[in-house]
Amino acid sequence: MSKLMMVPFVVFAGIVGIILGQGLLGGQGPELPSAFIGRPAPEINVSGINSLVPLNDAMLRDGEVKIVNFWASWCAPCRVEHPNLTALAGEGVPIYGINYKDLDQSALSFLDSLGDPYLAVGSDPRGFHAIDWGVYGVPETFLIDGDGTILLRMAAPVTQRELANRLRPALEAARRAN
Repeated sequence: MSKLMMVPFVVFAGIVGIILGQGLLGGQGPELPSAFIGRPAPEINVSGINSLVPLNDAMLRDGEVKIVNFWASWCAPCRVEHPNLTALAGEGVPIYGINYKDLDQSALSFLDSLGDPYLAVGSDPRGFHAIDWGVYGVPETFLIDGDGTILLRMAAPVTQRELANRLRPALEAARRAN
């Protein structure tokens, strides 16, 4: 085989090596940076959903460490993370939900079938409020301290691994500091 015929194979191997080196095939990869870490959470200005307790801005600044979760009924990874959020809520972790680009009835059906881990829920049907938080897709989860400062952003589902390796340690550290 001539050296010229080897060029495509060498180029392909180089590209695969770069991709693997960047971690794009090996997992979530590095977290996208968030300009909000260490800053006050954006003001909550979302509408309520029928019979659910409506989310308001004072809830974010109530002195307790809490989680804010952006989710949608049409989001498959949101279904994957839901049992982990439910378990956290069962342990007494305050969790607030913002339903993203979804119909209220679909959100209610989702919570009726899978359970409702949220103390309060807001609706962001056009996704305008999510922009204020830097959300680019769902699910996204934020850990907030008692003063309303964002401590952690997770732009991925809260899987068992993410819960054990990132969210729980950050939650415990926040509780100790609060």
